[in-house]
Amino acid sequence: MNVTRYKCSALAVDDDPAILAILTGQLGGDFDVITACSAEQARAILSKRSVDIVLSDLQLPDETGLSLLDWVRRTAPRTARVLITGTARMQDAVDAINHSQVHRLVLKPWRSEDLIQTLRAISRGLLLERSHEHLLDELRKLNLELEQRVQTRTQELEHALGQLQQANAILERMAATDPLTGLANRRAIDAIARKELQRRTRLPGPIAVLWIDADHFGRVNKDYSQIAGDQVLVWLAGILQSSIRTTDSLGRVGGEEFMVLAPGTDVDGAEVLAERLRTSVEAAQTVYLGNTIRMTVSIGVAVAEASTSAGYEQLREVAAQSLKEAKESGRNRAVIRLILPPMAP
Repeated sequence: MNVTRYKCSALAVDDDPAILAILTGQLGGDFDVITACSAEQARAILSKRSVDIVLSDLQLPDETGLSLLDWVRRTAPRTARVLITGTARMQDAVDAINHSQVHRLVLKPWRSEDLIQTLRAISRGLLLERSHEHLLDELRKLNLELEQRVQTRTQELEHALGQLQQANAILERMAATDPLTGLANRRAIDAIARKELQRRTRLPGPIAVLWIDADHFGRVNKDYSQIAGDQVLVWLAGILQSSIRTTDSLGRVGGEEFMVLAPGTDVDGAEVLAERLRTSVEAAQTVYLGNTIRMTVSIGVAVAEASTSAGYEQLREVAAQSLKEAKESGRNRAVIRLILPPMAP
């Protein structure tokens, strides 16, 4: 389903015209920016139109930014709320999170790129949520329509069954997709691998399975938050996806674990692929609330040459053992094991 969406709207609230001008200049390229110089003016704008994101200064001339954002939470709960403050008091942060339930807390002075990345992450979440809601609404309407047609118009049965199959195909795709990263989930990547190995019995060729684990991922959740951990997983998925070939398949098989199925890949090719994945992650970075986060990955690789018969369980087990060796020997590395053919009696 194709869902078209224009720029997200952002309402900036601050009593300093210079701050509003800065926010308009920094965010105007990515967002439809509206400004207000008081809470009263912001309420008037929100009473006339919907806004995706509200950014409010803590200190406003007629009430606090926390009070305004709490009102936004109660009257427009789908609007994302961002508090901007220069005081950085712990109590302000506690009130923002526990009472007003703000989505982000931005400290003055902020870095333009950090603020833009923060709002981009918020807007992506908003658009993804609304896209999923739209899809589910369409599916509910389609199923209801199909039930009515089957009951009242038996002459349209063939057409209705075709539409029902289409809806079920959409649900099947959703069931095979990891909801966080958009990659194939464990069930889907297992099915892809088994299908590829069946094809390999007819057309023998080398094959490699790469098991990838994010090093010290638990520190991200501990040092920042689970939301930061989710952002890192989405970021890692994007890097890995951009580093594989179109003939390869990538899936998320665990919390911070990913798997690549690489048909037609021998030992030399597996070494090149694993190193490309490892160095791509090592060289990249993501930013969460102004904090730069870098990651490394450990990779275990199992390779079966064209002349070697190997089942999926064997490939997966050898890849898992290789991954264990990579992590125990220092992490941020790849260990490659070749599956040897059985010895002749």
